[in-house]
Amino acid sequence: MLRQLGATNLSVSPFCLGGNVFGWTADEASSFEVLDMYADAGGNFIDTADTYSSWVPGHVGGESETVIGNWLARRGRRDDVLIATKVAKRPEFRGLSASNIRASVDGSLRRLKTDYIDVYYAHEDDESVPLEETLGAFNDLVVAGKVRVIAASNFTTERLAASLAVSRANGLAEYQVIQPHYNLLVRDEFEGAMQELCLAEGIACVPYFGLARGFLTGKYREGVVVESARADGTTMYQDERGWRTLAVMDKIAARHDTTLAAIALSWVASQPAVAAPIASARTTTQLTDLLPMADLQLDAAELSALATAASATAA
Repeated sequence: MLRQLGATNLSVSPFCLGGNVFGWTADEASSFEVLDMYADAGGNFIDTADTYSSWVPGHVGGESETVIGNWLARRGRRDDVLIATKVAKRPEFRGLSASNIRASVDGSLRRLKTDYIDVYYAHEDDESVPLEETLGAFNDLVVAGKVRVIAASNFTTERLAASLAVSRANGLAEYQVIQPHYNLLVRDEFEGAMQELCLAEGIACVPYFGLARGFLTGKYREGVVVESARADGTTMYQDERGWRTLAVMDKIAARHDTTLAAIALSWVASQPAVAAPIASARTTTQLTDLLPMADLQLDAAELSALATAASATAA
């Protein structure tokens, strides 16, 4: 079932497919298989960025966009999906100056083999550039039809509020989606003032790391060594709180005959202002564990039990 993306006229799948692995740990053939399965299952929201995967030796950024663009072209599925990408963090195109935004969007459109982007994020804030300049550049893209909705990732509540004020004072396009780090185990970046602002303004939250870098899939257990390019990123969760959370998830997953990944994503998707959490899959096997969340309904007691287990103050 599709969900409205905040106050926009766009409707999105219950979870957004992350494209950070495409062209990195998933080659083009494997990426196509994942994208095919996601779209065939009714998924319609794909997230990427112009900097993916610039951190890999020999890569320059844009590899993920290129893979997605090739898939869109070869499968003829542009009208079936919404594409979100980002500007500001590609090594040679850092920041949110008007000139950088103009150059970056044209590069993304070229790699994605499309003439418009559905959701275009400022990948990070850039306080060195006046908000009027950044938002003016984004507004020009919306007017030109290159972008449908503008969005902000990794912004503070104060800077998001200031951006909204500048847009309204100058008649410019407003940020309508935010993308913070948010999951069962990391909640302080969104819950509180940011969540309240989103609810008040009708802004959709599309959080990343919904699976806590893979920890909440349950493959990381006490005494188990996992061979993964992202394994080091889960060490912060491998403690009493993490194991306690997995234990509660195990019970709920058994009750619903579903996967821990589906439990984790369903919890995030159930939170106020959240439209669709992002999760990536390197293989169709991994994607198979994510897809059940679309039909999973956790009750109030289950949502509360998960939140309590994941709380840093739980007994």
